[in-house]
Formats: sequence, structure tokens, C-alpha cells
Amino acid sequence: MSAALVVLAHGTGDAAGRGTWGRLLLRLRAALPGVEVRLAYAGVARPQLADVLPQLDGPVVVVPAFLAAGYHVRVDVPGQLAAIGRDDVVLAEPLGPDPALVDVALARLREAGWDGEQVVLAAAGSTDAVAQEDLRTAAGLVAERLRGEVPVGYIAGGEPRVADVVAAQERPVALATWLLAPGAFHRWLGDAGAALVAAPLGDHDGVVGVVLERYVRGALRACEHFQGL
Repeated sequence: MSAALVVLAHGTGDAAGRGTWGRLLLRLRAALPGVEVRLAYAGVARPQLADVLPQLDGPVVVVPAFLAAGYHVRVDVPGQLAAIGRDDVVLAEPLGPDPALVDVALARLREAGWDGEQVVLAAAGSTDAVAQEDLRTAAGLVAERLRGEVPVGYIAGGEPRVADVVAAQERPVALATWLLAPGAFHRWLGDAGAALVAAPLGDHDGVVGVVLERYVRGALRACEHFQGL
């Protein structure tokens, strides 16, 4: 029996954001014939895990579509799963900070017309220390690729804010967007004072590949669990 896949996003009411998640799911279904693939939201929007999981027979792999292991990944989602009370659900690792997604962010930057401007990594932001460390790791990976310093700025939650980081640079800035889907956060970047803003990671091949890798590893864990029962 194949494990079902639930892609768990943060949640959005934005039409463009929902469209991105819809396209990603279509690509995942094409890559996983015979596997039930669903979308759930950790908050803000529905359906949530409590809505989706009762519709699925186990085993199920939940892949957190988050770019850092913050509060949702480490506390909120495990708490939701514990409340649901199923022992046939495996929580996979979050998507970031994966080097493959750094490649996607740089591809989006080049698509936006990057021409050597100072790069700042624009992330949603968090006050969670683990998430902040993950974001610094992602910025460090971008810096390695570009062979230059890449500061990180937060859109909401935590410091420093993107606009402040942009204002502190001595030359024009290009924002490498560390977001998965469009929405309010990405629109706010247009007011940060940067010369250009890259698109979110979206349903890029690299994103699809990382989700699939997380799913396969989670499915193997689920298989080992059931064999051990």
C-alpha cells in the first residue's frame, strides 16, 4: 500500500497563492501515480489537517511546506497530529533550508533580471531561534553560490526587517525571495526599496523535487514502522 501525501502549507486566502499550491499538487500527482495527494493548511485557511486526515486511510506522510523549522514545524503541527490521535501518520522534514531550493531562489533572481546588484535574502521571518538559524543557513548557502555577503531580512516577525537591510546597503539591491507562494508578504516586498524583487519559489522543478524527496523518506519511515508492529 502506498502512503498518501499531504502537503502542509502555512495557509493563504490569496488567489495567486492558492493557484500556486494547486499547480504544485497537479505536478506531484503526475509524479506519484496511484498516490493520494492532498493539500492542507497549518492555519489561516481550510482545509486543515483535522479536515483532511479523516478522509485518508493510513499510512500518510505529511510534508511541511515550510522553509525553516519554526514554531509550526516543531510545536504546532506535532500538537495537531497528537490531538488527531493517529499512529499511521509520519511527519516529514520541512523543505528548507535545502540547497536545491537555494538553486531555485537564484534561478528566480536571474529570471527577474539580476545584474550584479547586492543580494538580500527576503524571508517571511520568525522570532523562533531555530527558524532564524535555518534562515541564516539559507542566506549562507546563497552567499556561497554568489561568492559574496548576503544578508537576510524579515518581512514580518523578527529583526532586521527587509526595508532596513535594503536601506543599509551601499549599492542597489536585488531581493532573492525566500517564499514559496505569492501573497501579501511578496507584495509588501515591492515597497522595500529594492531595485528588483524575484518571484517566489513557486512550483519550480526544484521545489517539486524536494517535496518528492521528503515524501519518499517519510514513506520509508512509515513502511519501517508498520513492519515493526
